[in-house]
Amino acid sequence: MTVVARNWQPSVGKGEIDLVAWEGERLVFVEVKALSRDEFSAPDRNVDSAKRDALVRAARNYVRRSGVAWERVRFDLVGVVFGDSPVITHRKDAFAPTRTL
Repeated sequence: MTVVARNWQPSVGKGEIDLVAWEGERLVFVEVKALSRDEFSAPDRNVDSAKRDALVRAARNYVRRSGVAWERVRFDLVGVVFGDSPVITHRKDAFAPTRTL
C-alpha cells in the first residue's frame, strides 16, 4: 500500500480522512482508531453510521478532485490497542457506502 495523503480534509464541508493510499488499482480510504485498552470494545467499533457518512462525503470530494472512478474505491478500518503488547487490526473493505451523497 502506498500512502498518498495523511489527515486529508476537504476544502469545503467537514470531515477528515486519516490515510489515503493506493493498493494496486484501488484507492483506499483508511480510518484509524486507537484506544489505550480494549476493555469495552474494539477501537474500530467506534466508527458509527454518522462517522461512515462523513468519511464517504470526504472521500467523494477527494475522488471528484482526483478523477478516480468511484468503483475503484475501498474503505478500510485500522484499530490500534496500546498496552504492554500493542495490537493492530486491519479490516480491508470494512464497509461500503450505504447511500448516495
